[in-house]
Amino acid sequence: MIRICYVVVISLPFVVYYICKAHYIQRHGERYSEEERYKMARKCIRIMMRNGRIQTESFGQELLPEDGGYVMYSNHQGKYDTLGIMSSHPKPCTIVIDAYRSRLPITDSFIDLVQGSRLDKTDMRKQLKTILQIADEVKNGRRYIIFPEGGYDHNKNELQDFMAGSFKCATKARAPIVPVAIIDSYKPFGVNSLRKVKTQVHFLEPILFEEYEKMTTAEIAGMVKDRIASAIDMELSRRKEMRDAS
Repeated sequence: MIRICYVVVISLPFVVYYICKAHYIQRHGERYSEEERYKMARKCIRIMMRNGRIQTESFGQELLPEDGGYVMYSNHQGKYDTLGIMSSHPKPCTIVIDAYRSRLPITDSFIDLVQGSRLDKTDMRKQLKTILQIADEVKNGRRYIIFPEGGYDHNKNELQDFMAGSFKCATKARAPIVPVAIIDSYKPFGVNSLRKVKTQVHFLEPILFEEYEKMTTAEIAGMVKDRIASAIDMELSRRKEMRDAS
């Protein structure tokens, strides 16, 4: 929390400008392409990372599908997760977020800027409508980030259960699923320190529709979770070996 407060205070003039600009873009959306919106969003993220002394290493961009829409499913660790992924993802993408959380200050403007989807967890009919809308957008070439664990409290580098229903966005769109493993992403805003911090984003091999079309969403959730867990375990083991060697 201390890093968030620090970044907001030292970036206050930019924060005010960014919120006003985001509101302007929202009112005149037809004038701004998704690429222009995303470019501004990534600029905001870069400034936040610089002022917050945050570095994110990214791996596997070459594995991302060249064309068409897809859904990225990532483990969830904290408020920095989306920012870390977007800072590492070169092409425009957006996010599915809990409607309640999306209304927090600054977050609300950011979600509007990247034209994210808000999921109302209190209304099943609205949830289904949102899922179908996301599927249609993915069919038309959009790229989404979804956190199938839901919450992130105390997750750190440990995985929680993946919600099978979150994979309907991909199955209904018949789109590639891109597992994403994030490591140490809880540290920027979850540790009360202003020390330099480094996180990692690993884009894993996409899972094409032909590979999962005969699987249930629960089976897909298990497969994606296993691949993410394997990538995290491999990186943590590598670090341990380096520490032991030194």
